[in-house]
Amino acid sequence: MNTPLKATAVPTALAIRQFVDTHILPQAAQMDQEQEIPRALFTEMAAEGLTGLAIPEKYGGTAVDYATLGAIHEELGRGYASVQNACTVFGMVCKPLARFGSEAQKHKWLPAIAGGEVIPAIAITEPMVGSDIAKLETEAVQEDGQIILNGRKKYITLGQIADVFLVFARLNGRGVAVLVERGTAGLQINPMRGLMGLRANMIAELTFEHCSVPVENLVGKIGFGFTHVANYALDEGRYTTACGSVGLAQACLEQSIHYASERVQFGEPLRKHQLVQKMLSEMITGSKAARELCAAAGRLREQGDPAAITETLVAKYHASKAAVHAADHALQIHGASGCMSGCPVERFYRDAKIMEIIEGTSQMHELQIARNFRL
Repeated sequence: MNTPLKATAVPTALAIRQFVDTHILPQAAQMDQEQEIPRALFTEMAAEGLTGLAIPEKYGGTAVDYATLGAIHEELGRGYASVQNACTVFGMVCKPLARFGSEAQKHKWLPAIAGGEVIPAIAITEPMVGSDIAKLETEAVQEDGQIILNGRKKYITLGQIADVFLVFARLNGRGVAVLVERGTAGLQINPMRGLMGLRANMIAELTFEHCSVPVENLVGKIGFGFTHVANYALDEGRYTTACGSVGLAQACLEQSIHYASERVQFGEPLRKHQLVQKMLSEMITGSKAARELCAAAGRLREQGDPAAITETLVAKYHASKAAVHAADHALQIHGASGCMSGCPVERFYRDAKIMEIIEGTSQMHELQIARNFRL
């Protein structure tokens, strides 16, 4: 029987694998069907150190190294991609907050997030603006010690239950990042349902109408919002999404090997048929290659090497495509049974496609990779 770690313990991939097998996998289908992650699961994740992965120890987190972070996100992705993506959001808020936030902000929010008492969300995407963050339309005005926000955000992961939002806006044409607490006057939260994959992400649309917060809620300097805070958050998100995609590809492989070993056609198990072996071989090589790219990016990130940005783009690009490819093969191997609601590969297929879109589409990655290689 699994023994939960203490909240102060540094999580390991092995411990998280046990946690995934006992706490996440058994309820993954239910979370997908009900389109939500139970609040209680976040409390259990906090006890495992999962909500504090990107938070320094002095603020109550576990601040694991990038190799461990990658291995943990792979395990989470193997368990349920929505839970893995929720942890990605935690990192996308906490990592920039720990680097650019004031001491008051860090002491107020980071220990509470690490302890599972506060759920954060990051609000970048808008109805008319996706990947082109330089064109965000949400406006901020500084007036009498307040930052007043007007605008809309869309597809905000964890938006339905988040307690605090890291919101990006334009102030006199310059990017800013602002912390907005749930319940702030002028903030309206509208739940969105029916997402094709990652259904338990609890996405929401946010509307800001003369939403006023103290100027002390600014994270980083005025003008740093897009160039520093948002890009730092997205870079972190791409790394953990890449590692989560490897886990999803691995889940497709494991499910397919199990099915192909038991399913008998033409007098022998499916895995004995050469064309099925071809698909399984492609899934094995695709996931192994993606894992190595993530490891390479992780090593550079740990060293603080500027090349880590490009290698992270490459890893996320390949890993998300490998997940889509693996999910496609898994569905093909399972045939009609894989197309039925409730079959894990049906969920894998939907989730994998979303991994190719979040934190920048594959096409945005192709453009940035080409630019970084000066093509």
